[in-house]
Amino acid sequence: MYNYSHKMIAVIIAGGAGTRLWPLSLPDYPKHLLKVNDDPLSLLQQTYARVRLLTDKIYVVSEIGHIKHVRAQLPELKADAFIVEPARRGTASCVLTALVQIAKRYSADEPVAFLPADHYIRDTGVFVHSFQVAIDAAKYKKRLVLIGVEPTYPATGFGYIEKGQLLAGQSFIYEVQSFREKPDFDRALNYVKTGRYLWNCGYFVGSQRIFLDAMAEFAPDLHKNYQKLAASQTAAKYRATYLSLDNASIDYALIEKAKKLLVVPAAFDWMDLGSFRDLSRAAGGDAGGNHIRGQSVITEEVQNSYIQNFEDKPVAVIGLDNVVVINTPHGLLVARKDLSHKVGDISKRF
Repeated sequence: MYNYSHKMIAVIIAGGAGTRLWPLSLPDYPKHLLKVNDDPLSLLQQTYARVRLLTDKIYVVSEIGHIKHVRAQLPELKADAFIVEPARRGTASCVLTALVQIAKRYSADEPVAFLPADHYIRDTGVFVHSFQVAIDAAKYKKRLVLIGVEPTYPATGFGYIEKGQLLAGQSFIYEVQSFREKPDFDRALNYVKTGRYLWNCGYFVGSQRIFLDAMAEFAPDLHKNYQKLAASQTAAKYRATYLSLDNASIDYALIEKAKKLLVVPAAFDWMDLGSFRDLSRAAGGDAGGNHIRGQSVITEEVQNSYIQNFEDKPVAVIGLDNVVVINTPHGLLVARKDLSHKVGDISKRF
C-alpha cells in the first residue's frame, strides 16, 4: 500500500468539449464524466481513486458548466477542493487558477502534480511509482518534471518527448531533449524503433516556485496573467480577468518553451480514449472481436465492431466489419472504426 500523502498536492484537470466520443459524451457532459465500457466508476472517479493513493491534498479544476456533475461524482471532496473556471480557457488557464488558489494555502516549495481527468489506466501500482519518482525529482532537483509513457505502437495522434541524457546518479530520470508534434505514421514508427521517445500525456510536476520561475523566464505573458489573477480581490474582478485570458494549452504556453526539463519514463497501460477505436481497444471483444453492450442488439456476420445501444428500440447490424454503432437518445453514430477519430469534427456540425 502506497502512502505519500505528506509529499504532494494533486490537481486534476477536468475539462473537455465532449465532442470526440459523441453521442456518448456531450458538451455539457464530456468524456471524463463517462463510465466507459463496463467500468463501475467514471474516468474522473478512476483518476481520483489513483491519485488518492498518492495524496489526500487533491483539487479538481472544472468549468462552471460541468462543475455540478463533477461535484456529484466526487462527494467525498470538500467544497474548497473544487476550483471553478468561469469559462473554458484551455489548460494554461487551468494551471494558473489552480496555482493562485494553492498559493493561498501551501508553501511555495511543496510539489504540485497536474494530471488530466480522462485517462484510462489499469496498472495503478506503476502509475503511483512513476509519480513518486517525479515528485522526488522535482523536490530535490528544483526542476519541472514530466511523466511520459513508453509507446507501445506508432501512434500518430499523440505528441512525443525525446529523452536526452540519463540524469547523473539516477536510474529512471532523463533530461528532456526535445518535443515533437503529432507525427505521420512513418515518423512515429521511427520514434518507436529508436527507443528514445515517449508519449506526451500531459503529466507534469513542480512546486509553485518552480512553475512561477519557469513562467517568468520562458513565458512572461503567462506570468503576467498569473499576477493579474492573484491580484483580483473580488469574485467579479477574478471572473473578468479570467475571461480575458487566451485559450491556450499549457504545453504550448510553457512546457515546450521551458529549459532543463526532466522526464520519467513510465510503462503503465495508458490510454487517452480519444476515439471509439481507443474505447474498443480498452474493452476487448468476444471471439469475433466484437464489443456489444445494451439491450436489443442483434448481429449477423459482424466482426471487429463496437456496438452500444442505450435505447429500447432494437439495433440490428448485418455483414459489417470494423464499424462503430452507438445509439443513444442524443443521436446515432455509424462509422468505420478506423475513421472514428473524425467524430469530433462531425459533432461540431450539429
